[in-house]
Amino acid sequence: MLKLERLEVDRVDWPTLDAFPDRLLFQTREWLDFVQRTQDAEPVVAAIRDDDGSVVGYFTGLIVRRFGLRILGSPFPGWTTSYMGFNLDDGADRTEAAEALVPFAFRQLGCLHLELKDRFLQTEDLERRGFEQSPSRTFEVDLRPPEEELFGRMTSACRRAIRKSEKEGVVVEEASGEEFADEYYAQLEEVFARQSAVPTYDVSRVRELIRAIHPTGRLLLLRARSADGKAIASGIFPALSTTAYFWGGASWREHQILRPNEAIFWYAMRTWKARGVSVLDMGGGGDYKRKYGPVELNVPHFRKSRLPVLGTLRELARRKNAPPGG
Repeated sequence: MLKLERLEVDRVDWPTLDAFPDRLLFQTREWLDFVQRTQDAEPVVAAIRDDDGSVVGYFTGLIVRRFGLRILGSPFPGWTTSYMGFNLDDGADRTEAAEALVPFAFRQLGCLHLELKDRFLQTEDLERRGFEQSPSRTFEVDLRPPEEELFGRMTSACRRAIRKSEKEGVVVEEASGEEFADEYYAQLEEVFARQSAVPTYDVSRVRELIRAIHPTGRLLLLRARSADGKAIASGIFPALSTTAYFWGGASWREHQILRPNEAIFWYAMRTWKARGVSVLDMGGGGDYKRKYGPVELNVPHFRKSRLPVLGTLRELARRKNAPPGG
């Protein structure tokens, strides 16, 4: 049986954890800092030990309070964080690690509810272990083929849009600085206003993301300008190791005829590919993403509660803090 042992966050050997082949951006110290500040959360890092006491991996998550109750999220809906979960040695059983997480969360941490979304855990792994699960769709683009092949995998309409943006003089550039957050967020507000809604997070979330991740070189902030130099669209694409992610994008409606959004995606794909990234995770569902030639995946979101009523409270918290499209 595997057991989890909580570590002091300030004494964690982060380079060792970051060297795991299954390590994801959302498990890094910098991303934990981002979630801690935006969610008033308590980071949790735990060593996973085998019967003989040897460390076979690590767990990453954070504790939040919702409705006065302690919840362990790895991650929790609304954190604008795709996956967390485990980093394991070859041969360590991910399902056993998930089972060992339950007593760790409920007994040692004193939580009443647990959420888990591990990129490498599938439905059949936990459906008989007492976990509830919700399907969670995403799309991934394989960036390894040559650029001509990547471009050819897109729909003809998407290819035409990219060519149109080039013909119209749209230029995509890399941005920096926290002021980019205000530019992006103003566009995002207009996107939501078209549906008589407001963004599900505030501009401070974007500022904190830039503050925490951009200095690491793991965050691509993109701005599209029209031929006359006006900023007309923006996109945010973090990455670590082999995988980049689409975190958010927005544009001014009056300039969408110039197709800046497609131009930004194409720039992001080529840029991260050139930097050794092999996959672009498009950050959830949304059928418009199919035009970029991805494959569709389901990465289930698992949860377990000590009390039945917590399922209802969890859904209320999810709706209050849901990210765009989630």
